[in-house]
Amino acid sequence: MSPDDGTAESGPESGTERAADQRAQALSFAAMADTYDRSRPSYPEDAASWLIGSAPSRVLELGAGTGKLTELLVAAGHDVLATDPLPEMLAHLQARLPGARTAVATAERIPAPSRSIDVVVVAQAFHWFNFPVALDEIARVLRPDGVLALVWNVRDEGIPWVRKLGAIIGGGDTSVTAPLTESPLFGEVDEQEFRFWQNLRKDELIDLVRSRSYFELMSETERADVLARVGALYDDYGRGHDGMKLPYLTRCFRAHVVDQPPAPVVVEPILDLDATQPVPRPDLGVPAPGAGVSTSSTSGGGPTPGGGPTPGGGPTPGGGSTPGGGSTPGGGPTSGGGPTSETGPPEDPGTLLIDFK
Repeated sequence: MSPDDGTAESGPESGTERAADQRAQALSFAAMADTYDRSRPSYPEDAASWLIGSAPSRVLELGAGTGKLTELLVAAGHDVLATDPLPEMLAHLQARLPGARTAVATAERIPAPSRSIDVVVVAQAFHWFNFPVALDEIARVLRPDGVLALVWNVRDEGIPWVRKLGAIIGGGDTSVTAPLTESPLFGEVDEQEFRFWQNLRKDELIDLVRSRSYFELMSETERADVLARVGALYDDYGRGHDGMKLPYLTRCFRAHVVDQPPAPVVVEPILDLDATQPVPRPDLGVPAPGAGVSTSSTSGGGPTPGGGPTPGGGPTPGGGSTPGGGSTPGGGPTSGGGPTSETGPPEDPGTLLIDFK
């Protein structure tokens, strides 16, 4: 039927409506990334050093966002692959750090070879993960004795006016470490805390509130009320054009991997970072675990399917060497006859992977 007769599309939404929804969602993500990049604080340099260490390391950052922590890691000389589920976030990271290696990816499906990473670091994002799946993946990509490092910036609500701000905007401490401390894949969790202040003007404080995920869940009326109250708080405690100093505690955690999944995999590396999203790879023909030795026989080439010698009780006619030294068909092992060995360990099932240089 013709699309113009009104029957070509079925269901609650037409193709045009779905496309409009997708554009609106993309614009929403882009706006959120802009707000996040303008308003969110960075991290203390000494916190970044404690998390990763001073020696140059291969670092995988999960939930890298717009690159606030990534910038410190790159400046410290680490080899960083920054990943995030939202390309809109990574666009800001790439603008901040031209040439940085990035990939659109989640913690539950990491586009990196097994045993290839010294440190996996997660800033402000661990609480969003599917913990059992993500911790298995993190353990897979870490080298033996590699480190998982977590960090959160938390408002210091021991200060009265900051406590008032928290009462208005809600949210608060999202640091979640129980899944790590309880995981058999990781050892004892070390902790460290650092303090710093973020300088904010009134519009930046408003943006900071807008950047919170829970703010988007409020009704229009609730959002307007919260922003009005935050503005009034700034007027009471701010310092005009100099802004206000919002105090933070940077909470850092790290643990060494101790019980990794089985042996390193053979990977098929790719260097095109635009194509690093995990995709199905049914073409890999992954052998079953434990596959390695198979036996087969051909007529005239060793034992018959019944397990005994061929009729005649010895080598098949023609057995021996041809003039020139090669085996004749049927003489000695034939193509496919006798034991054969698969080469290499099993490959990683189903993911295109990034090759670290």
